[in-house]
Amino acid sequence: MNCRKVIMLLITLLATNTLHAAVRELNTVGGTYPVIEEDFLAELKQSAMNTDQLRENIQKLISEYQPSGVQPLPRAMADRTFTVDMAYTLEENITDGEGRVTYPKGYRFNPLKYVNLPGGLVVIDGGDPQQVEWFKASPYSGDHRVRLLLSNGRAAELIDKLQRPVFYLTDDIARRLQIKVVPALVIQQAQTMQVREIYLPQEKGKSDERK
Repeated sequence: MNCRKVIMLLITLLATNTLHAAVRELNTVGGTYPVIEEDFLAELKQSAMNTDQLRENIQKLISEYQPSGVQPLPRAMADRTFTVDMAYTLEENITDGEGRVTYPKGYRFNPLKYVNLPGGLVVIDGGDPQQVEWFKASPYSGDHRVRLLLSNGRAAELIDKLQRPVFYLTDDIARRLQIKVVPALVIQQAQTMQVREIYLPQEKGKSDERK
């Protein structure tokens, strides 16, 4: 056996003996614990429950949402019709991107010269069942050009009940259109807005707590 073979044999024997020695000398260090595997199906069920709860919470938030600018309005005590001049006077200069005055302070313009509001607006108290039923039975309910605004109540509930878009009447719109009671119908008449306040006889056994 030549020298090279002897060296290779020694290396093999040494490696084998070292491996066996390491195996023999390994001892338990520290505490031991059983391996616990997560129940994957249980995890899926819990995840589904969490998702359902999240969905319910979101749906509840949507159903209860009401803008802070919405203020309940009293019921109309009589039929009344009036017109609102929509002309507006600028309280400050309107400038372009280079600072040049495009429309000076005091300039007066009427937006109804440039826009048209087909169908008009109907404003009701969505928390008053009688007003909701009145709108539902009116010709405006089936006309989707008419925009329904709420001075009170939950839009999400009426969207489902009436099967149509529902919006909120904000303070700025109410002031601009001079809407102070409900129900109210707002229709464009040339370059003015006509507001019609509609009296609904109070149902027997009920009183208007918002007077």
